[in-house]
Amino acid sequence: MKADVAPLEGNKVKLSVEVDEDEVERAIDETFDRLTKELIVPGFRRGKVPRRVLEARLGRPRARQEALDRHLPEWYERAVNDKSVDVIADPEVEVTAGQEEGAVAFDAVVEVRPRLELQGYKSLEVKVPSPLVSEEDVQAQVDRLRGNFAELAIVEREARTGDSVVIDMVASRDGKPLPGLSYTDYSVELGSGDDLPGLDEHIPGAKAGDTVVFDTDVGGPVHVEVRVKQVQEKVLPEETDEWASEASEFTTVAELRDDIRKRLSTAQRARAAAALRDGTWEALVGLVTEDPPAVLVDAETRRMAETLGRRLDSQGIALQRYLNAVGTTLEQVVAEMRAQAVPAVKADLALRAVADDLGIEPSEAEMDEFMEGLARQAGVSLEVFRGQVERAGQRRAVRSDLKKSKAFDWLVGHVEVTDEEGNPVDRALLTAEEEAPGAGSSVAGSEAGTPFAGAAGGPASLELAGSALAPGGSGATPTGLTIAGATLGAVTSTSTGTAGTEEGGK
Repeated sequence: MKADVAPLEGNKVKLSVEVDEDEVERAIDETFDRLTKELIVPGFRRGKVPRRVLEARLGRPRARQEALDRHLPEWYERAVNDKSVDVIADPEVEVTAGQEEGAVAFDAVVEVRPRLELQGYKSLEVKVPSPLVSEEDVQAQVDRLRGNFAELAIVEREARTGDSVVIDMVASRDGKPLPGLSYTDYSVELGSGDDLPGLDEHIPGAKAGDTVVFDTDVGGPVHVEVRVKQVQEKVLPEETDEWASEASEFTTVAELRDDIRKRLSTAQRARAAAALRDGTWEALVGLVTEDPPAVLVDAETRRMAETLGRRLDSQGIALQRYLNAVGTTLEQVVAEMRAQAVPAVKADLALRAVADDLGIEPSEAEMDEFMEGLARQAGVSLEVFRGQVERAGQRRAVRSDLKKSKAFDWLVGHVEVTDEEGNPVDRALLTAEEEAPGAGSSVAGSEAGTPFAGAAGGPASLELAGSALAPGGSGATPTGLTIAGATLGAVTSTSTGTAGTEEGGK
């Protein structure tokens, strides 16, 4: 079999394939062998029908057509793999020769994954919250703990946020009292945000004996009159070793402050590390100015929908119950998923471009380690996972996932990192002190259908489009989208499409 690839406009190529006559004849022979086992012919036992009888009953043209119908997809797939054509949609196939006899030739016009010429990825800049812990941060935590042991003292001054005030309050609507919102000798901590709307806003500045009147909304307009009877401020206990032993498991204030400092450092370093990866993802996506192919956006939207559906099914939650709980509709959910799918697809294309530009090619040892991690996440042994990958013909897809993971790790390691004030950040501080191997955000929607470690993404995780093993990752894109058993009409922007296949991709 011979195949040639010619580029066309609109991100498409034409794959011209020629199958020699001998191979076509073998396909016809296979068809007759199969029909011999399947068809029942009067006077013959199943499987014992002579070929000449079948040819006389069916006719050779019909057998040839059936052979072509059955084998054209196989020949097309082989040509795609041989020529490393990274298809993302179903092909438009036209037989150009051999319909009746001789060698068979056909053209397949198909959309392929675009290859970006990405500029600027080596000079990305990312801002992260400072991973450093200041003494002010430690003191704020100490004071918060001291506040749990504070005593209240009456003061003769205006109330301030943080004070407690004792009030009498009368609320009414349309001149009628609201007993459920009227209190006597009610203690309120200003700034806690747990009381009637308006108290935190209107009471600060009032003294004991003052009456404060305001209008607010509690399921409708409410008129409120508050008489301030007492203002109390918090008196914090002194920072002594005795207090520290009472307030914590530590015997000294120094030990307590050291523990607080360590906990804050762990949290802030983890927050900065996550911000670095998220910021790198956002900066990378920002380099992609072209609109991604609609077929890839469709496929990623479908992947997200199916992920949501599986999650709801596993928790025994009906789709409508979920929609009611979050106050949305299925159409709105799909629209939000599509909006999220666009940057996910852009990130996928951008990482492929980075990997190609840097010449990233995983070693076999890296592949083994990577597949072992995927197997753990899938909850199966490495042998089982590797067998599934090989049977599905997706080793190339797994390699592509690893290339993208390594490309993202390269980007994270090379972006310019500053804090929110523009000061350079020491990269040694951007790893959580107790971070487990492979921890962090995951990449979903990968070709292998499994999150791969070491890559992160958008606000919560990097979601890369194009899953070949995940449901919906290959084959024609249906026009209906099903989530947890409910089907939403046509949601794809194209009528057909195979998104994210890695049959010939890199």
